[in-house]
Amino acid sequence: MALKSSWLTGISFGLTSGVITTLGLLTGLVASTNSKMAVLGGIFTIAVADALSDALGMHISQESNAGTTKKSVWEATVATALTKFIIAITFAVPVLLFGLVSATIISVIWGIILVSLLSYRMARSKNEKPFGVIFEHVSITVLVVFLTYFIGDFIGHIFQ
Repeated sequence: MALKSSWLTGISFGLTSGVITTLGLLTGLVASTNSKMAVLGGIFTIAVADALSDALGMHISQESNAGTTKKSVWEATVATALTKFIIAITFAVPVLLFGLVSATIISVIWGIILVSLLSYRMARSKNEKPFGVIFEHVSITVLVVFLTYFIGDFIGHIFQ
């Protein structure tokens, strides 16, 4: 059974945002604080506040599309909130189980796997070659990780 477009929209957005936002926050906080408590607090905050924020953004975006039904607006909204929350929470698991360096490496790998799987599925559904789509999306993910790590490191050095 194929998912409705509204659910796919919310899931795709929630998964992508959940990976990018949480990885960015995680790597930045690890670099700036090296505190497990700060990283976990950030992940749980992102899981709730950003999931609801993204869901509202999705809701308003979908409402602005002429011809979109109220039901499909709410489907995309709920799918975004739930997916973003669930994906963000998964990044807490390695932080709880491992040291911060190992947890960061595991989290980056996990994020790349999630983005790759979503990109593969999306490319196949559009009859596109998956490699180009996966490469593009993973490159952006890796760029976010590097930028936020170096920003966190810079902040850590400035405010120590």
